Amino acid sequence: MDGRALTGRPASTTAGTPTTGTTGTGTALSGVDRLLERARATYGRVHAGEAGRLGASGGLLVDIRPPAQRAEYGGIPGALVIERNVLEWRLDPTSPHRHPAISRADQPVVIICQAGYASSLAAASLRELGLTSATDLVGGFEAWAQAGLPVI
Repeated sequence: MDGRALTGRPASTTAGTPTTGTTGTGTALSGVDRLLERARATYGRVHAGEAGRLGASGGLLVDIRPPAQRAEYGGIPGALVIERNVLEWRLDPTSPHRHPAISRADQPVVIICQAGYASSLAAASLRELGLTSATDLVGGFEAWAQAGLPVI
């Protein structure tokens, strides 16, 4: 699937270098693009194979996509579904509302959205709350499915 259909931008992306204020074509970055670059510069992102290995070895895969996207494109077996609007409350290691799957602040957590944009901002937010190993999946669910990893 072409990520432009949902996000207006290409599905593939490169991770984590601080912004220079322009895109590769020399046009100025939007405010949200600058925010995204700053967030990604604070942690290392993972690719689909590594996310699969983390999930298989006790890390949490957390799907933050809305129900309509999960219904249309599928889901990841074993992934915890926590929608974006309650993510911080459910994954904050100190919250009385945290999900029982969060057992410690350094637990590996991989946030997954459809194309790998919203998950970057979510992962940065979780790191600010104290989840020191929170990260996100480069390319999101689209990259997971394209890598041939299990989809339900």
